[in-house]
Amino acid sequence: MRPRDDHRGAAGGDGRPAEGNGPAEIPRRLCAVALELLPVTGASVSLHDDEMPVRLCATGAQAAYVTDIQATLGDGPCPSAVRSGRPVLASDLTQGQDVDRWPVFAEEATEAGVRAAYSLPLGDDAVCVGTLDLYRDTPGGLTATELRTARALAGAMTMAVMALSRDGEDGEDGGRGPERSGWLDGLAPDHDGIYQAIGMVMAQLGVGAHEAVARLRAHAFSHGRTAADVARDVVNHRLRFSPGG
Repeated sequence: MRPRDDHRGAAGGDGRPAEGNGPAEIPRRLCAVALELLPVTGASVSLHDDEMPVRLCATGAQAAYVTDIQATLGDGPCPSAVRSGRPVLASDLTQGQDVDRWPVFAEEATEAGVRAAYSLPLGDDAVCVGTLDLYRDTPGGLTATELRTARALAGAMTMAVMALSRDGEDGEDGGRGPERSGWLDGLAPDHDGIYQAIGMVMAQLGVGAHEAVARLRAHAFSHGRTAADVARDVVNHRLRFSPGG
């Protein structure tokens, strides 16, 4: 997999979030603050409400791409932080224990220009709703002070995400909860398509959600693409999975 053309996505040309009044503006601004306060060159937020994490925002193309790599692989600091509920700090993706732990992710990330990655869970002791993911282009760890700052940003991000979730619950869905209310659809453009694609693959193969996600990820990785790209092809009927394929 390789980064796509250097579009800025949620961020403006100077690396700051584009101006706007949409519901995801606060997370975008907090990502921009991370670049100012911490020795990182990129930041993103991913939400985890089901089998496949969905990127909410990113400061630029590189951060967006490396975040999508982790969603495609189901591996890396971000998924590890979700599983453990604790910050995961990969200070050197070029050698040593971080490479041993995530060899494929480390190779893809370093080829994209990322040499260190830090992932902080969003949520509380009971549930993890997502991650704040930070990237830098040189190896190195975070000092104790920098880690406290990163934790504070993750706390503020958690409050922003949970507030958006509550707003979704108060809508016309009758309080069915954020995973069913569609509150993510307006925040993360790929959200609806990814889960629609998972449902289509489930129907095409006669399998459960976990197996459908595994097949999407495997196809994406083997073709050098992201899971979000493959999901769009499935939804647009450009790709169909077959039991024997």
